[in-house]
Amino acid sequence: MTHPLPWFRWSTLALSLAASLSCAPVEDVEPPPRPVSQKQGVEVPGFAELHHHMFAEEAFGGGWFHGGVNGSLDTCDGGFPESDHARVRMDLSGLLNLCPNSGGVDLSNVPVLSQFFGVAGAVASEFLGKIEGTEGDTGLHLGRRHPGSEWPRWDTIAHQQSWGGWLKQAHQGGLSLVVVSAVSNGFLCEALPPQNRNRPCDEMTDVEVQLQRARAFDAANDWAEIALSPADARRIITQGRLAMVLSIETSKLFGTKDWRTELERFHALGVRTLQPVHQLDNRFGGAAPHNAIFQAAQFLENCHIDTDCGLTVGGLTLGFDVDSQCRNVRGLTPDGQQLLQAMMDKGMLIDLAHVSEKGVRDAYAVAEQNRYYPLYISHGHFREVMNGKLAEHEKTTPAWVVQMLRRTGGMFGLRTAHDETRTYTPANIANDCQGSSRSFAQAYEFGRQGLKVNMGFGADFNGFIQQTRPRFGPHGACSAGFKAEADAQAHQQELKSPGRLGTPFDERGLAHVGLLPDLLQDVTNLGADTTPLARSAELFIQMWERTASSARTGMADAATDIDTSGVLPWVPRSDREQAYPIVCGKPYAPDSKTVGQGCRFDDECQTEQCTSVLCATFDGRCVCNDDGDCGSSRYCQDEIPGTPGDNDCVDRKTDGTSCGRDGQCLSGACGGCFDAVGWCYTPRSKTLGQTCKSDNECTTDRCSADCYVNPTGSCLCDSDSHCGSGQFCGWGTHSGKCMNKRSRGAVCSSDRECASGTCRWSFTCK
Repeated sequence: MTHPLPWFRWSTLALSLAASLSCAPVEDVEPPPRPVSQKQGVEVPGFAELHHHMFAEEAFGGGWFHGGVNGSLDTCDGGFPESDHARVRMDLSGLLNLCPNSGGVDLSNVPVLSQFFGVAGAVASEFLGKIEGTEGDTGLHLGRRHPGSEWPRWDTIAHQQSWGGWLKQAHQGGLSLVVVSAVSNGFLCEALPPQNRNRPCDEMTDVEVQLQRARAFDAANDWAEIALSPADARRIITQGRLAMVLSIETSKLFGTKDWRTELERFHALGVRTLQPVHQLDNRFGGAAPHNAIFQAAQFLENCHIDTDCGLTVGGLTLGFDVDSQCRNVRGLTPDGQQLLQAMMDKGMLIDLAHVSEKGVRDAYAVAEQNRYYPLYISHGHFREVMNGKLAEHEKTTPAWVVQMLRRTGGMFGLRTAHDETRTYTPANIANDCQGSSRSFAQAYEFGRQGLKVNMGFGADFNGFIQQTRPRFGPHGACSAGFKAEADAQAHQQELKSPGRLGTPFDERGLAHVGLLPDLLQDVTNLGADTTPLARSAELFIQMWERTASSARTGMADAATDIDTSGVLPWVPRSDREQAYPIVCGKPYAPDSKTVGQGCRFDDECQTEQCTSVLCATFDGRCVCNDDGDCGSSRYCQDEIPGTPGDNDCVDRKTDGTSCGRDGQCLSGACGGCFDAVGWCYTPRSKTLGQTCKSDNECTTDRCSADCYVNPTGSCLCDSDSHCGSGQFCGWGTHSGKCMNKRSRGAVCSSDRECASGTCRWSFTCK
């Protein structure tokens, strides 16, 4: 592979977001006289993933993730208190000493401070991954140690999801362009045990290590290459390889160094896109307030307590200066605006993910001044189609922001972690498996039909976020809502089409990057028009080509055709729960569980039998009552309910296997000398001379075996018809054996024994 720089040998967090501007006006602008095509070459195939933390094992000082991109994936230690990953420090309370004086405001009831900082880190580690519907893989996770079987899964946040083998699997399935984002966060690094880190906490050092890893990966793999320009990307993809575009996502971008010098340096290292802002306000601008953990992190930066809006708790917002609508009042700073201009001068792509709404407006103003320079969002949710709670948050993207992206010729990376999504009726896809590909399909079709924006995936693998849930199986199928709803929805998936893909995606969800093609296929099977998404690599390159000054004559698209109608109202969980019956204070879905699935009450099971005692503190499992509960190929091992292994459906037995009754056998027949002690057999399946144990096994209805002396014998004849044309069925010492008919003069006792057909005087053959 070749590169423009001869000296340069190329190698190779998760939660909800912030506040609604649904009432913001969508500006009515006349469209340009004619659209200008930006396409500079033959269209490339494949889809794009716009936000991918490929080398995040080096983020946060290298102290959080288990498993690397290269080599084999090993079993982890399960997260014991002195574990080498997936744990925060045992004592975080010292971090609060950075803000000893809260101005007389009582912070004792702020959950993020009392739960995360005010308790031992061991407890915080256990809490971190215990989001509803998941067993979690932080803290002690002995059941999530083994790669391939126990991790990764859709709910993985501490184990590798971007192993090189999986990336190649995704490439072979259609992924042709990936934006590799070097990531870190100083606050999260400081929260980890020092002994787990590979280096002192420094965000830009972590970024440089990840960029080095990307160059090393390039050098070691001939099927992938770093792209330095849109023409480079076209060439790489046309050659059948994966184009990697390097990006940066970090809160303290460029640290305290001169940003102009650092921008030059990182551009020379191959970076072609970045986010000016991440989780926290920085010298370039304001961040869209994220979850409470990052509000606490911002508080530790400036010790600010805002009382204009209760974003964190009650009437308080920690760290961020917000207005009465909980919007960050900080936009782009002068340095931020100059950074964007400098990036535009270099033809770099500007990623507005995590930028405050005021900052987005400021960025759009700079883009306008540069003849609508392209802006994009690498990973985000569409606000209007998300659930009511999430739609209140500033980090979600409203339609007016999408309009700005379209006017600049930009695009949107749609998050694959979808929580609860409202139903978008024009999609005509049942929204009955919350958090799964069905939820993703609602948002995707809203973006395609309503917002009419170009989209790629914005998966954010290794980004502290849980991914698309499965529609089937025991590992969190369906529902970002509550358990009863999840049970009811998961049961519906088993009854309706489309069915399973037959891949790990079915029961593990979007566990790793290699399953992105499976998500695309499942959404297609659901009925979504995924044609634009399937060609999103081309759309990304066209956006990149628009960074060239000669490619822009003005607005790319007036975007006056946005239509946000057709989204059904969000029904709060509390209201939905009222539709379910309640036992022991918990709602449940009747008859939603099959044999072997976990249950709490008999009424949850289709068999009406659960091993859990009513209102017990532990869950049981649904068990069978009789063979009818198990289908044609299984039988009910009906012994003592509640005993492990009993009353489960098990595979029926093959011939020759011991059995106690007919229903245990695939053939439907159990034979033997004593009751409940026998073997499975297929009636009349053995021919003359074959091994048998019972008369009923033989087509001749006669077997030489008996229950005492000869338990195994062979099938015997019982009449001449069982033998050949020149034979007869013997008697006496030859009983049951086919004998050759006798010649003239031979001793005989009946005509049938003689070849002539005559036994003279019942003595000799004639």
